[in-house]
This record gives sequence, structure tokens and C-alpha cells, in this order.
Amino acid sequence: MIDKKQRIKLRSMAQTLKPVVLVGKEGFTESVINQIKEELFNHELIKIGMQENTPAPTEFELTEMAVKLGADIVTVIGKKIVLYKHSEKKGIKNIKI
Repeated sequence: MIDKKQRIKLRSMAQTLKPVVLVGKEGFTESVINQIKEELFNHELIKIGMQENTPAPTEFELTEMAVKLGADIVTVIGKKIVLYKHSEKKGIKNIKI
């Protein structure tokens, strides 16, 4: 679990990120969860976007998804979600938080 200071650092790093996963009207399906898991493994810090016609997820849905992924929710602004999960992938530069 990340603390407030770490969350602030990650949030500032995420400002320049483009969404790497786009969630459609079906919401967080298994295929979307698997895609998020893969992107977290490859990048550690990712931004998720939601299509305009997709209802914003509830806090419960977001928490459930984060627990399933073993990730931390950095921030949620409108229909943009930023997640962080430390990756054990070799060859990537790990984020020092």
C-alpha cells in the first residue's frame, strides 16, 4: 500500500501519461482486467481511460478491481484512473517511490 507522499509523487509522474487501456460500455470485463494486468507488469504506472458513454465506476468497483490486480489506485479524476503496481519484470526501470 502506498502512502500519501508516494501517491503525490506517482500522481505527478502520471500527468504526462496517455491512457494505455480504454474501458468500453461493458466495464471491467475479464479481458479488460487481463489487459490492465499485462500493462501493469510492463510499465508499473498506467493510466486507464473510459469511453464517453461508459458510466463512471463506483468506488466499490475500483477497489474490487485493484484488489484483484494487487495494485494501488493512485488517483481517479473523472473517467481517468491511474494505477500503480511494482513489477518484477526484468529489463524495465522500476519506479523508486
